[in-house]
This record gives sequence, C-alpha cells and structure tokens, in this order.
Amino acid sequence: MLLEMLSTLSAGLFAGAAIYISLVEHPARLECGTGLAITEFAPSYRRAAVMQGLLAATGFLSAAAAWFMGSSFWWLIGGIMLLAVIPFTLIVIFPTNKQILNPSLDKNSELASQLLSRWGRLHAVRSILSLLSFLIFIFAWENSFEIVLSTLHQATHSD
Repeated sequence: MLLEMLSTLSAGLFAGAAIYISLVEHPARLECGTGLAITEFAPSYRRAAVMQGLLAATGFLSAAAAWFMGSSFWWLIGGIMLLAVIPFTLIVIFPTNKQILNPSLDKNSELASQLLSRWGRLHAVRSILSLLSFLIFIFAWENSFEIVLSTLHQATHSD
C-alpha cells in the first residue's frame, strides 16, 4: 500500500503543478509581455524541472515496484503514463526550451512570442499525461478497495 500511496501522491503533485503552470503561471507570464515572460521563464523552468523530474521518476518507480510486488497492472500503466512526460520533455519540449533560454534571443521579438506560445501548447500535453496517470491511480485504488471490501464481506458472511 505504501508504494501505491507514493505513486498516487507523486502523480497528483505532478499533475497539480503541471496544470497550475498551464492554466495560471504561463498565461500570467504571457500577460506581462513577451520580454518579461522570456526573462521570467528561466528561473521558473529551472525550479520546476527539478521538482517535476523527481516526481515523475518517483511516481513511476513506486508504481512499477507496486505492480512487481503484486498490485494490478493499472499501477504499471499509470506509472508508464507518468514516466512518458520525461522523454516527451527531453525529445519534444527541450528544443523549444533551448531556444527560449538562448541568450541571443531577442526577448521582444515575434520569434520569442511564437516560442512561448508553442511551449504553452506542448506543456499542456504534460499536464494531460500526468492527469491521466493520476486518474489511473485513483481508478486502481478504487478497484483495490472493492477487492478488499468484497473479501471482508465474504469473510464475515461465510457460514
């Protein structure tokens, strides 16, 4: 149960942070103007990358261990879904991050604005993947509780 709790907590925290970034922080950053948005992106990205990388890895490893130790296949599926944000980030989002963080980028240019818009769309995929992982874990918990309740019911009503 501890591994399942850790998986669910990791996915929930990741999803919550990712959704906050997609729906609140990034739009607010854009409202401040492209120049300021580019300036603010670097420290925000640096801090979020560490936190979200650790949460994704922890969520996957604990889910995979739970599955390996006998929990349902849904734990592995949810863990893989959460782990998927790491290669998606490195392969798909990182080239955009690299361009945004490039010191030679004109912070007030149309290119900077386009990069920030693209980043927002790509980051929404991370929000969706992590939310799906969290929902899978919630579903797996519900199924676990049904099995436990069914077993308890059978044990108390068997004559």
